[in-house]
Amino acid sequence: MPRHREVSELVDVVKLDGRREPFVREKVTVSAMKAGAPPEEARKIGEAIERVAYDGMPSGEIRDRVLEHLRDRNPEWEQNWLMYDRAVKKRGAAAVAGLPAR
Repeated sequence: MPRHREVSELVDVVKLDGRREPFVREKVTVSAMKAGAPPEEARKIGEAIERVAYDGMPSGEIRDRVLEHLRDRNPEWEQNWLMYDRAVKKRGAAAVAGLPAR
């Protein structure tokens, strides 16, 4: 029987500035909770993202996938995330609309 890999130990995420850092499922979970998802739903989102994570995955792809999961479960959670991006992270309208940042 094949052994399940520990994704967070083997997968690096590539940040917008080119830095690589290990994928951490808990970061996804906490972000989903901050967007309004209850802990159990947030854990499910973190687990779903971990299952599809691959080495070299761009952080923007993770963001898009999380937004998709939030939208599918409760569109208000997606909007909460987007408002946070605008207000706190100072992401512009292009990032909020899902367009590449310049």
